[in-house]
Amino acid sequence: MNKSLSRVFTLTNRNLKEIIRDPLSLIFTLALPLFMEILFYLIFHDLTEQFQMKYLAPGIVVFSQAFLTLFTGLLLSTDKNTSFLTRLYVSKAKSYEFIFAYALSVLPITLVQSLLFFLVGGIFDTSLFGLGMMLAIILSVVTSLFFIGMGILFGSICNEKSIGGVSSIVIVGQSVLSGMWFPVDGLNEGMITFMNVLPFRNATMLIQNMIIGVNDSFNDFILPLLIVLGYTVLAFVVAILVFKNKMKEK
Repeated sequence: MNKSLSRVFTLTNRNLKEIIRDPLSLIFTLALPLFMEILFYLIFHDLTEQFQMKYLAPGIVVFSQAFLTLFTGLLLSTDKNTSFLTRLYVSKAKSYEFIFAYALSVLPITLVQSLLFFLVGGIFDTSLFGLGMMLAIILSVVTSLFFIGMGILFGSICNEKSIGGVSSIVIVGQSVLSGMWFPVDGLNEGMITFMNVLPFRNATMLIQNMIIGVNDSFNDFILPLLIVLGYTVLAFVVAILVFKNKMKEK
């Protein structure tokens, strides 16, 4: 057990160094969502409640996490195309140790995203500051794991050239199927049900409800959390199996 943890921390440390060496990708994952948060608030917050900061800031937090799918996928697929992973395949490291190391190395970005977008949101609407924001930041780590897991899965399957297109599925899914840009009340019942069984809207609801308040503990918190966790576990299990199969091929 101790040796396994040691290998995970060693790999995590190496991945962190690789992330720091590519500051442009880090800037992209922070700057673009931040620009959207400020711009959409200034333009639309007087027109519709959807773009008030208590809804917009949590939505942007989860939307920015969708870019972690691309970020993580690029990190893994780049390593896959070099001799780095090939050398590690012959070591005693297990497939799940590689996966957990990639996930741990990306989690600090999640915290930076959440802190940045909530603090900026709080400048425009001070009601965001409080216990709800602290809980939302903590919970954002949980929601980010789904997107990181999908990035690891896509990175295990795809190469550097195709990872962008495949990862865009998750980014578009979070944008269109989360309900963050438009009220879902006007949609037909079938579409709402479809959105409710996917992780995108549930992840957004979890963070938003920490800010605006939980009225129904099951429907507003427990059920969305279980759905997000279910998809997260599935993504990591499949990623580990795929990665393990790639190791055997090497």
